[in-house]
Amino acid sequence: MKLHKIAAAFALLTLSATVLAQAPAAPAGGAPAGPPPDTSMSFFTTSVGLGHGANLGGLAGADAHCAALATAAGSTGKTWHAYLSTTGAGGVNAKDRIGAGPWYNANAVLVARNVPHLHYSNTLLIKENTVTEKKGLINGIGDATPNQHDMLTGSNPDGTASDMNCNNWTSEAADSAAIVGHVDRRGGGAMAESWNAAHPSRGCSQENLTVSGGNGYFYCFATGE
Repeated sequence: MKLHKIAAAFALLTLSATVLAQAPAAPAGGAPAGPPPDTSMSFFTTSVGLGHGANLGGLAGADAHCAALATAAGSTGKTWHAYLSTTGAGGVNAKDRIGAGPWYNANAVLVARNVPHLHYSNTLLIKENTVTEKKGLINGIGDATPNQHDMLTGSNPDGTASDMNCNNWTSEAADSAAIVGHVDRRGGGAMAESWNAAHPSRGCSQENLTVSGGNGYFYCFATGE
């Protein structure tokens, strides 16, 4: 009788061990496992400008350019906004139109976890990570000429709107200006190491931007919508 009970107990223990071995491991802390992060491209610098200096056709034209470049690079299912600020009636801060993050470049490398991380002490947004939608690098200080490191933003370092934005991205006037950042975080200007607020351009025309060290490029972010 005792041998029968021992055999039954042993069989139960064996069955329990088998069930536990087949059950999926619980994540640490007991929290349910979430889906893996989407590391597909959600940030890039434009590989080509619109050819009209800082006249981008307003925010709508700039956003459309971001979307067209992303689509040509094979990105689908994302809403794209240019990192540009505007002022006046209906003005908007660049930081408020790009979603919440995180953002990855075309090489699936994280460039910012969220909006605060993007703007404060971000050591990830370096030249090597700030690639175009084609995974290319923008010419910067010390690279082959011409230097094209100026990125149109019209923004302050914290992502809020500056008053320099080439008439809300509709002007090619030589006597106006736009705040630009440095994609390589090097060069001249009051804040040369800033990716979004290095200095004003010398004007708003294509020629003005070229002599400033740019080519009408800007940053594009997927909003997560």
